[in-house]
Amino acid sequence: MKTYPLALILPAYNEELTIEKTILEFYKEIPHAFFVIVDNNSKDNTSQISKNTLLEHSIRGEVIFEPRQGKANAIRTAFSKIDAEIYIMCDADLTYPASQIHSLLHELKEKDLDMLVGDRLSEGDYGRENKRRFHSTGNKLVLTLINFLFASKLKDPMSGYRIFSRRFVKNYPVLSSGFELEIEMTLHALDKRFRLGEVSVPYKDRPAGSFSKLNTIKDGFKVVQNILWIFKDYKPMHFFGFFSLISGILSLVAGCFPVSDYILYKYVYHVPLAVLAVGLMLFSWIQIAIGLVLHTVSKIQRTNFELSLIRYGIEASSQRQKISATSSSQRFIESEIALK
Repeated sequence: MKTYPLALILPAYNEELTIEKTILEFYKEIPHAFFVIVDNNSKDNTSQISKNTLLEHSIRGEVIFEPRQGKANAIRTAFSKIDAEIYIMCDADLTYPASQIHSLLHELKEKDLDMLVGDRLSEGDYGRENKRRFHSTGNKLVLTLINFLFASKLKDPMSGYRIFSRRFVKNYPVLSSGFELEIEMTLHALDKRFRLGEVSVPYKDRPAGSFSKLNTIKDGFKVVQNILWIFKDYKPMHFFGFFSLISGILSLVAGCFPVSDYILYKYVYHVPLAVLAVGLMLFSWIQIAIGLVLHTVSKIQRTNFELSLIRYGIEASSQRQKISATSSSQRFIESEIALK
């Protein structure tokens, strides 16, 4: 598999109105990059327009077809098929400026980051341009939760404009299937302690005639679901500890009356409440036990991941040395041939 210095990945679903201009805007800025357009089972001419644009302007790249619906499925396919030193991911709807790519690349290399996110929120453009208010509310809820759980200071964990190092991409399993991809990427970077950064970028809404594929009610439910999954998967002690605390408090409240009966009358009149109090307290301790077990499992998984990351670094270094040695040998042979 050939390794490209820079690869641009554009997941696209029914983007015939914007895909050509998106490709050309990025080509104007990074003509040396390898362009990968992932047609995510589009029902319009997205795929053909992409192929024609690459061909007409002699742009290095390819169009990949991914029949499984969902942005995460498209990115998963691209990550598995394309090998590059640096990956750029961007939506194909003209909402993110290609002109900002140079500052993003500079920041990634300058600070040796594993993932750099184009922050839409700091400049205030997203609030003015975005016409879907409920999506903004969902973004804020997720942002608040992530910063609380990981003691981070992120500004836009759901941005679709990102740059990755090869180290991150080759050690990141894409487990989601749809728009939750950006949340999953951010959580993986925070949980596994990859070097993460943000750079403020302008944002503008889709051009006239182009429509978002998100559904406010359906995707709003997914946001709430994601909030619960973030708790459970990444901070199990917080998740189960919360339910344990609530159950424990309710148990004490329910148990006040039976205890009061026994103290005053040496007999329990509120038997149902006594049973309820015992059940709630048992449930509370069960939740604590589950939280402790999953916390230990999570710690073991992080330990194994760190070890695999170390092995990846050693293998990558060894591979670079082999390539360097091979190149040196070829140059030596060529010079000997030239002398003869």
